[in-house]
Amino acid sequence: MELNRAELARYVDHTLLSPTATAADVAALLAEAAELGTYSICVSPSMLPVAGGDPRVKVATVCGFPSGKHTPATKAAEAAESVARGADEVDMVIDLGLAKAGDADGLTAEIAAVRASVPAPRVLKVIIESAALTDAEIVLACRCAEAAGADFVKTSTGFHPSGGASVHALERMAATVGGRLGVKASGGIRDHATAIAMIEAGATRLGLSGTRAVLDGATAAGDY
Repeated sequence: MELNRAELARYVDHTLLSPTATAADVAALLAEAAELGTYSICVSPSMLPVAGGDPRVKVATVCGFPSGKHTPATKAAEAAESVARGADEVDMVIDLGLAKAGDADGLTAEIAAVRASVPAPRVLKVIIESAALTDAEIVLACRCAEAAGADFVKTSTGFHPSGGASVHALERMAATVGGRLGVKASGGIRDHATAIAMIEAGATRLGLSGTRAVLDGATAAGDY
């Protein structure tokens, strides 16, 4: 796949989810996102609202992060507050125990609770921690996300010990949602080659904290 630097940047949620992030760090993230031309920034809920950014750069945040072991009501309330504080997109973490137990009804219900707090045109992404799931569990989680009205499924928080995105998981997720939902790859994507491999596997969005290095790789590869 051939993408120039600007085209690749439009796949990117430029991400800062460090627990030690400051308002100054977020301001720097915003400035860098505008410079690089990324689709959005992604920050912790406590850093909202974000002021002074380029209006072309969307603002995303997370919900139930990073463990997912919160009640549906808690996740829904957190998402509603984030929307009220200016979030355009919310990336929620599922309760992995529901997926491991094969509880499709419970998993669909918790995603639907958050979806109700993130009304269209705002975007809901569902983080399934694909590295911690079997292929069958990945399929289940993706089907539940679609049934609950989510806009995207997403591989990882980047904080789980099992790891981040993989080509295998991306292919499984993309095949399951069949283009009806977006697919976001995040966790461990640190270079241009890996980013392109994820897009080729079906990713329609990338969560990156080292965005500049990935885009510089596009330039080094001759993709202008």
